Amino acid sequence: MKKILFLEDDENLNRGISLKLTKEGYQVFAARTVAEAKRLWEEEDVDMVITDINLPDGSGLLFGSMVREKSDVYLIYLTALDTELDEINGYDSGADDYITKPFSIQVLTQKVHARMRRIEGKEKDILHSGEIDFSLREMQVKRGRETVALSKTEIQLLRCLMENAGRIVSKETILEQVWGFDGQFVEENTVAVNISRLKSKLGVDCIANIRGLGYIWTEHVTGKRS
Repeated sequence: MKKILFLEDDENLNRGISLKLTKEGYQVFAARTVAEAKRLWEEEDVDMVITDINLPDGSGLLFGSMVREKSDVYLIYLTALDTELDEINGYDSGADDYITKPFSIQVLTQKVHARMRRIEGKEKDILHSGEIDFSLREMQVKRGRETVALSKTEIQLLRCLMENAGRIVSKETILEQVWGFDGQFVEENTVAVNISRLKSKLGVDCIANIRGLGYIWTEHVTGKRS
């Protein structure tokens, strides 16, 4: 079971996110102060750290910097500080991701899922599903022995879906992971058009549209070494 250290001083938000991530199958170590988070950090071998920045007994940035000095564990800031300078400071302190409040818990959860899948598959550089083999090292997709010619965007879209196989991926999550940020400069039907094109090129029926919710890769995906 993958472990997450979650530092958030707001009691309700701390409880809500901890419960959500626990239900998703993670072991969550929740802290509301920097001191408590430091203790948990020393005691537990965690796979991910999610931390607020403004905390009652110190700075989440300093805590994040300490984490980064000691480990390459995935680090996410979850904060109300939303200026460009705040975000730059967050990344400068070692963040892998910077999420501003208010935010979608579902998007956060999908980000966690995607990262944990990559952690689990560090030594497995091929995603396999039915007839499809996706080499993450070469960024190449094959159906059987035939190479499928995909654009860079289609490659990223396929990766997003396959790494979340069996889970509904919202349009917002796809826009953020494939096109970057919130897709604010992307046409309204861009996701649907690219999904349709990807399905046509793959020639398999593994992508389903769950009306009003998003898209899902319906087949089982496994990882293997090339």
